[in-house]
Amino acid sequence: MVRLYTDDLSIGYGDRLIVKELSISIPDKKITTIIGANGCGKSTLLKTMTRIISQQSGAVLLDGENIAKQNTKDLASKMAILPQTPESVSGLTVGELVSYGRFPYQKGLGRLTKEDYDVIEWALDVTGTTEFKYRSVDALSGGQRQRVWIAMALAQETEIIFLDEPTTYLDLAHQLEVLNLLQKLNEEQERTIIMVLHDLNQAARFADYIIALKDGEIVKAGNCEDVMTAEVLEKVFAIDAHIGIDPRTNKPMCVTYDLLKGAEK
Repeated sequence: MVRLYTDDLSIGYGDRLIVKELSISIPDKKITTIIGANGCGKSTLLKTMTRIISQQSGAVLLDGENIAKQNTKDLASKMAILPQTPESVSGLTVGELVSYGRFPYQKGLGRLTKEDYDVIEWALDVTGTTEFKYRSVDALSGGQRQRVWIAMALAQETEIIFLDEPTTYLDLAHQLEVLNLLQKLNEEQERTIIMVLHDLNQAARFADYIIALKDGEIVKAGNCEDVMTAEVLEKVFAIDAHIGIDPRTNKPMCVTYDLLKGAEK
């Protein structure tokens, strides 16, 4: 089943076209990762699919409706995004930050209801951040802060969550912590997860569907076995990759690689 897709989407900055007539479908209730070299259009695509920036042509459709024509609060109740480098107002407590996720549901004076507080407590609990509720966000470690931002996204109660490089600046343990949480949300609550990842083996390990981009165009899209091949990685990253099998997941993994001689991205 597909609820979210793009139709001939072109995105650019000024005269420079970043994404070119891109048509993709996002599998519902699955984890999709987008991979590609720096500057290929990954983050630009995510920002356009969540209406942070506008496209030059084409459309992003959710449940058959163009998101450009949807009410902002209505759209925010359907999809949430965690940017690459989220910034909060200095001095906010964790509880205050997570409460911002209730914005789409607030009416009148914007006061939180009992239902809002219940959802906030649930989001803190499921992300393991309840103990930080009254602590300043500024005082948290990178991994803790990332989990708090995910809690805020969960407080929006959206069925679709976008994340732009959610493991950036985190050590290996915290990277795994965040990705395990996202996998749990997908499996137990059927959240549709779309994220940009730089680590190919993490993408293969956690994704049901991978989209490989180069210069704003799809090189290959499909399951891990379809995309994590030496041929695809050569086209996308200009590398000579040796692909093996992860002994714990039985999914393909990039064991090692070399730069292709004379290759240009």
